[in-house]
Amino acid sequence: MPRYPIIHSKRDSDASSFLHAEKVELEFSNGEHRTYERLKGSGLGAVIIVPMIDDETVLLVREYGVGVERYELGLPKGRLDRDETVEQGADRELKEEVGYGARKLKILHNLSLSPAYMTHMAHVVLAQDLYPERLVGDEPEELEVVPWKLADLHTLVSRDDVTEGRSIAALFMAREYLAGRLKIA
Repeated sequence: MPRYPIIHSKRDSDASSFLHAEKVELEFSNGEHRTYERLKGSGLGAVIIVPMIDDETVLLVREYGVGVERYELGLPKGRLDRDETVEQGADRELKEEVGYGARKLKILHNLSLSPAYMTHMAHVVLAQDLYPERLVGDEPEELEVVPWKLADLHTLVSRDDVTEGRSIAALFMAREYLAGRLKIA
């Protein structure tokens, strides 16, 4: 396992390049008024990719999560670039983070992070028929790629380094889709 990055300081941020708050004034059908604050997503959306190296094995990445100050095992993910489709963004992120491209990409669903106070949504994309190809990404260090059998998903989600909810949900969606139990239009 890699060494943890050194934290030199922590401070409140007056301005952020990706966190934008807004107030939302609402009136409900019963006449009640409320003002909510929510975080607006920035950019053009995001993708979370379930890369299947074969019919039974997903490729996970180990990446440092500054929010929890430790390395987490999860799915590759990232923001969409301007003029990219969801499939193009998923394929690019897959090449940058895992070192594979995909000949077959299927959008399974969308996931919200916290719908009570965030507008952010991520497209869940199943990637199959993988081939080796690497693009330079924006990660500060090379990510460790970890193969995992979908049949052992119950073991994966009990690990202390697997806590990212979108990864867990996307893995279950993919497993159910591949088993024919989740129907996608």
